[in-house]
Amino acid sequence: MSQQPSKQREQREQRTTGAPRGGAVWALVITSVAGFMAALDNLVVTTALPSIRKDLGGALGDLEWTVSAYTLTFAVLLMFGAALGDRFGRRRLFLAGLTVFTGASAAAAMAPGIDSLIAARAVQGVGAAIMMPLTLTLLTAAVPAAKRGMAFGIWGAVNGLAVASGPLIGGSLTEHISWHWIFWLNVPLGLALLPLARLRLAESHGTGAPLDVIGTLLASGGLFGIVYGLVRGPADGWTSSYVLTGLVAGGALLVAFVVHGTRAKNPMLPMRLFRSRAFAGINAASLLMFLGMFGSIFLLSQYMQGVLGYSPTEAGLRMLPWTGMPMLVAPIAGILSDRIGGRPVVATGLFLQAAGLGYMASIATADASYAIQLPGLIISGIGMALFFAPAANLVMSSVRPSEQGIASGANNALREVGGALGIAVMGSIFAAQGGYETGQTFVDGLRPALVVGSAVVALAGVAALLIPAARRPAPVTDSAEPAPVLETADH
Repeated sequence: MSQQPSKQREQREQRTTGAPRGGAVWALVITSVAGFMAALDNLVVTTALPSIRKDLGGALGDLEWTVSAYTLTFAVLLMFGAALGDRFGRRRLFLAGLTVFTGASAAAAMAPGIDSLIAARAVQGVGAAIMMPLTLTLLTAAVPAAKRGMAFGIWGAVNGLAVASGPLIGGSLTEHISWHWIFWLNVPLGLALLPLARLRLAESHGTGAPLDVIGTLLASGGLFGIVYGLVRGPADGWTSSYVLTGLVAGGALLVAFVVHGTRAKNPMLPMRLFRSRAFAGINAASLLMFLGMFGSIFLLSQYMQGVLGYSPTEAGLRMLPWTGMPMLVAPIAGILSDRIGGRPVVATGLFLQAAGLGYMASIATADASYAIQLPGLIISGIGMALFFAPAANLVMSSVRPSEQGIASGANNALREVGGALGIAVMGSIFAAQGGYETGQTFVDGLRPALVVGSAVVALAGVAALLIPAARRPAPVTDSAEPAPVLETADH
């Protein structure tokens, strides 16, 4: 009925200016490499910590902050980065974030002491928070709606591989060259991407609404408190005054953020979006998926090195059936999501991931052979690959084009919070049931932690089933034309 005027209005709101000279292929290459850089730095430092401590000194708590400083700033500022892009230009802010990230990577590589390394890691997180959510909105603007599933499949494969292979890349560079190269690696990639992004990406904007300063402060403060409490809980104790203050104050600020999102005229994250079963379902599934996956990778990489005796490189290679699977399966998953819809693909992937983790929990021993681990690694890898690509498509197609920056920022923030929660929760279960004293005590803690991780990912599969079934998108010829593929009438 009045659908055509509505579509025209949404296209005017998005205001894409110019045309990308290289089109969709260049956009896919640029956004995938940028996403790889940001996602890789989540876990790339973990296997390099002993070498960093040997060179720079510092207590164990200082070394933990080389990981958590990045996680904190990344998670806290993701939605703000997306809002800045919508307001001032997505390509412009993408370039700014990429510049900050690249410069901070060089600073981390040259850090003379542990404190300066932590500071550089925090600035890296700021750059990644601006850059990462804009990769999806820039890619969406450049790719025709009918082909977005395949494009998101490739993007998801690259990003999924980066998250999961961080320990392998970090361990290999540290073992064979130097820990400095886990940061130097970003510099040539960033310097190559900057002119390409400037020349090959089209500029686009969101609604042009004023920045939501109050919402930004509430969300940033709330996420900081929650993530700080989760990161520091296992080390400082869950009853520590700082941890409790962070969790309680962070939770209160997030409640205030939700209330603000229901009442403000132009909120950073309109709460009405969650009235869509599609948007609510895929975000719940993403948070739970990352909770189970991050915590499992964190513990299993230590299991392979500390219990089974593999070097960092050997452990990473043996995890490739899991971590490398997205490169093979995710593009196929993207094509499948175009044909049958994202919901069945995402749900299947999550249940496979849960089954793989459950299997790993059942066979974990202090002397488990690689052959007996292999089926669990393969099942988990296929499951993870089936999740990444369709999940990105579901997020971006569950909202109007002018709100895709907001949706991408919210989804990425929830993923990061889920990852921090996974490491904290599964680490606490591990510490309560086992420890590092012997191989057997490690296994005693690992098994119940993996069972919880499996259950959480299965719950993510249930959340994915709440997403409405797909409907056939109408044929499109204009790359800027939005093609909603989900039932979102329950806004």
